[in-house]
Amino acid sequence: MIVYIHGFNSSALSFKAGLVAKRMAALGRGGEFECPELPHRPREAIGVLEAVVKDRDPADVALIGSSLGGYYATWLSERYGNRAVLVNPAVRPYVLLAQALGTQTNLYTGAAYELTTEHLAELRALEVSSVTPSRYLLITRTGDEVLDYREAVEKYRGCEQLVVEGGDHGFGDFGLYLDRALAFCGVVAR
Repeated sequence: MIVYIHGFNSSALSFKAGLVAKRMAALGRGGEFECPELPHRPREAIGVLEAVVKDRDPADVALIGSSLGGYYATWLSERYGNRAVLVNPAVRPYVLLAQALGTQTNLYTGAAYELTTEHLAELRALEVSSVTPSRYLLITRTGDEVLDYREAVEKYRGCEQLVVEGGDHGFGDFGLYLDRALAFCGVVAR
């Protein structure tokens, strides 16, 4: 099973979530794909994700997390032992988002909410100090305009890494790397 974890102000309706869903369906494994719609509160988002993974064998559930979803995937992977593909992951979102306090609007659903210091505290509480390298594939773009890819390269040192030149945070050509991600997850042959 693949659990896709979307990022900040994103949704299960995102481009990358759609790509993964379509590829899983094309492989005849559409029933093995989940992409929960996450609440904006980090504590609630982790609760939703834990409900999906905690009672399943970690060998049977792999995570693909994009941006803030990569941060959540790291926490889940270290807690439950799942493999995780991290796409332009946020490393310290509580620092990055401190500049964005105030009214936020989800890009896909249009839902508005207030980003507060409580959100940041909830994010900080999910920080993982060290990772188990064998569990991760990092896929990141050097041209990410939102996150410094070098922070991810450092945080996930020792993990399998694919650092792609140029591009942007949205990773519009993620489809080119999807089978590599799914191979890491055990869905397609390497």
